[in-house]
Amino acid sequence: MTSPRTLICGSLAYDTIMVFPDRFARHILPEQVHLLSVSFTVGDMRREWGGCAGNIAYNLKAIGGEPVVMATIGEDGVPYRERLAALAVAGDGLRTIAGTFTAQAFIINDLDDNQITAFHPGAMNFSHENRVGDVPDVALGIVAPDGRDGMRSHVAGFANAGVPFVFDPGQGMPLFSGEDLIEMIDAATYLAVNDYEGRLLCERTGLSMAEIGRRVEAVIETLGADGSRIHVDGDVIDIPAARADALVDPTGCGDAYRAGILYGIANGWEWERTGRLASVLGALKIGHRGGQNHVVDRNRVGAAYHREFGAYPW
Repeated sequence: MTSPRTLICGSLAYDTIMVFPDRFARHILPEQVHLLSVSFTVGDMRREWGGCAGNIAYNLKAIGGEPVVMATIGEDGVPYRERLAALAVAGDGLRTIAGTFTAQAFIINDLDDNQITAFHPGAMNFSHENRVGDVPDVALGIVAPDGRDGMRSHVAGFANAGVPFVFDPGQGMPLFSGEDLIEMIDAATYLAVNDYEGRLLCERTGLSMAEIGRRVEAVIETLGADGSRIHVDGDVIDIPAARADALVDPTGCGDAYRAGILYGIANGWEWERTGRLASVLGALKIGHRGGQNHVVDRNRVGAAYHREFGAYPW
């Protein structure tokens, strides 16, 4: 059975990750931070494919979904465009913004797991130039973290087209006022947050999670190692965390989880089965560095699902 086309609105980014083989504290004098000028020689560096839209699409396609990426890239975005094509991920919504770089993060970690990050949004700031209505035959969507104006535009685009969608404010939440967030929640069909984001959302909007849950069909809330819970019809469905073979890097675990949620919704699954699939995808991801380096396919996911839950998802 062909899965419905799912429009993934969000960022595409390059992540350059470096490891400083020492401790920042040995090279930064607290009494001199007003004159800070430091240089770190890094011993290990890697470049990863990143961005919420890329990570979600990678996982969704691998389990048989039909993601369509809607994102803006810069003049350096050709390799990412080629990667999506090689993965057979539809790029109907990809737009290259002249004179810009693709969004990218430069991250330096030290031996104490302290982190210094510089993020350049680049083409992401022009995500509002993409229009949901320009992509045909879409049955489901998600608005994931992206440029502020783009997120607002894409929420309105789905709502105006009558296409059900997940609103996933994520790290984009600080861009919006409480009134903005309530407006976007009211337009959405589903809401996805982690536990910290859920608390922040309640604080910003002045609404309790129960009140937010009454404004959408379901709230999907991830809890890290404690699993997740799905608030639907006044009830809470607890989803246990699937066991991971290794705990290596949580980067992209939330995106992998969301791919499972989108697959279940698109195919009309009940929420418990959907949440369990999402849990398995998150566990597979955490065993590898980066957001798109884990091997994921229907056989592997099916075996892990059976091991965890005594059944097969497909």
